[in-house]
Amino acid sequence: MSHHKLSLEYALEQDKNDPLKAYRNQFHIPKSKHGDTWIYMTGNSLGLQPKQTKSYLNQELEDWQNLGVEGHFEAKNPWLDYHKLLTDSMAKIVGAKPIEVIVMNTLTANLHFLMVSFYKPTKTRYKILIESDAFPSDKYAVESQLRHHGHNDKEGLVLWGTKKNTNLLDYDTLETILKNQGHEIALIMVGGVNYYTGQFLDLKRITELGHKYGCKVGFDCAHGAGNVALNLHDSGADFAVWCTYKYLNSGPGSLGGCFIHERHAYRKDLNRFTGWWSHNKTTRFKMRDDFDQIPGAEGWQLSNPPILSMASIKASLDMFNDAGIDNLFIKSKKLTGYFEFLLKQLGEETIRIITPNNPNERGCQLSIQVKNANKTLHNKLTKAGIISDWREPDVIRCAPVPFYNTFEDVFRLVEKLKFILNK
Repeated sequence: MSHHKLSLEYALEQDKNDPLKAYRNQFHIPKSKHGDTWIYMTGNSLGLQPKQTKSYLNQELEDWQNLGVEGHFEAKNPWLDYHKLLTDSMAKIVGAKPIEVIVMNTLTANLHFLMVSFYKPTKTRYKILIESDAFPSDKYAVESQLRHHGHNDKEGLVLWGTKKNTNLLDYDTLETILKNQGHEIALIMVGGVNYYTGQFLDLKRITELGHKYGCKVGFDCAHGAGNVALNLHDSGADFAVWCTYKYLNSGPGSLGGCFIHERHAYRKDLNRFTGWWSHNKTTRFKMRDDFDQIPGAEGWQLSNPPILSMASIKASLDMFNDAGIDNLFIKSKKLTGYFEFLLKQLGEETIRIITPNNPNERGCQLSIQVKNANKTLHNKLTKAGIISDWREPDVIRCAPVPFYNTFEDVFRLVEKLKFILNK
């Protein structure tokens, strides 16, 4: 990465030549009480608000105001099929076919609904494998599924751990676990991008390994959707879930997304929890008919869609279509590579980046351990106008998001960090 330069001029030059530079202006960038623009590095936690979100929401509020219930058919974007306005764009972002994708519910709710279908424990094959440092919500969810099916949640949970002196997961360890216990494991369910280290796993490799040993395979892609090329269809995974409020900028607590591989699209034998929104649309309102399931991911829906949340998702997805997801990935690699270069100038005795240094094994998040640091360092950064993310015991997560972060942001962040460390 030696072509990078250490000067502010270099960063400004990169910004000037950035083909996506116009997009920063299409987001609301928060300011401090004193009116200074924050250096916002927490798109991995909550993405910033696109300026056009308000008008997308207002459209639905006006249609509801003026049309009442008729909005289901007469609104500018009729509510009855509103979820379909999101499917193609979302499928593109996660590398899936439209029949494989649906926007509904929220992340952990979706995880449970898909485990109803894809976690089928038997007397001898009932265990669930997750990564040892999974996001707590995933761990709680799978433990509760084990208990729900009458299994011991400690004994039934298999942890894919990291090797000594590293925070990263490796595939040899996974293979050893499967060689020894594969016949007892019903489901592999891991985070596609680890929330703590930012490691982007090889979804296809894990799926092929899992399937070889007869396990079902699913992924939590909360930190992957909109951040890395997930290629869910090609991965062969049975299912995946993600949220939309991180890299997909849809607002706090907004709806999640689901992927169910097309080989399951027409399977009526799969167990599932159902509601009337997964029933054949042409007869849905007849009310007295027996359940007639819609094929594909839509067949997992339960309820009519919350339009206001979907409107803010649509506002963001329209920007993704406009910018092009592949263009965002290209910029992301450049921006994060520059960030890594600058951090390394601070010296390895001071700073350790625990995220993989191979750009294909990470997204834009770098997780930084600072020697002898505790949360006071994070507090000082916040005071200096840098919004980053502290994770116990000693990691600061920073995610320069290609949509709205700049090379200048990255440069100024590292300068401020240097100043605080030298003080």
